[in-house]
Amino acid sequence: MQVKQLAIPDVICFTPNVFGDDRGFFYESFNQRAFEQALGKPPPQFVQDNHSRSVKGVLRGLHYQIQHSQGKLVRVTQGEVFDVAVDIRKSSPTFGKWVGETLSAQNNKQVWVPPGFAHGFLVLSDTAEFLYKATDFWAPQFERCIAWDDPAIGIQWPLTGMTPALSGKDAQGKALAHADLYE
Repeated sequence: MQVKQLAIPDVICFTPNVFGDDRGFFYESFNQRAFEQALGKPPPQFVQDNHSRSVKGVLRGLHYQIQHSQGKLVRVTQGEVFDVAVDIRKSSPTFGKWVGETLSAQNNKQVWVPPGFAHGFLVLSDTAEFLYKATDFWAPQFERCIAWDDPAIGIQWPLTGMTPALSGKDAQGKALAHADLYE
C-alpha cells in the first residue's frame, strides 16, 4: 500500500496494491497496522460505515459534526468523484485551507479526513458509489455544513460548465466566517 500525505499533512491518501488477472482483482481495502503507521499514533476506532450513490453533478458537502466529530476514511467503489477536505480547526496553521483528490473505482485511492475537517465531494462520472468509514456515530443535532462555494476557501471544483446539484441542506451551507468551528 502506498501512503501519501496531501498538502495538509493530516489528510492522507492511501493507494492499495491491486492484484489482478483475467479473472478479476483483489486488494486489501483496509489494514489497521498500515493505517496506524501512517497516522503515527494509535488510530481511532471506526464505529459506522456509510454508503451513498449519487449521479453526475451531485455535490455533497461540506459536512461535519461540531460535537461528536467524525474522522472519515473514504473511497469510491463505482464511478469517480473529486473529494475535498477543509481544515476548520481555528488553531491549525492550515485553517481554512483545502485539499482535493480524485477518487475512483479505477484508482482505488482512499482518503483519511481527520476530525476537525469539513468534507465534501463532486460526482464526475454518470454515477458514483461512495463508502465512508466513520469514527463516531451520526448525530444530526450537531451536523453542520459550510458553503461549497465559499470564496474565502476557494475550492477549485472541476465543474467544467455544470451547475452542481445540491440538497436543500447543502444549499444552505454557511460561509466559513459564520460557521461553528473547532478550536
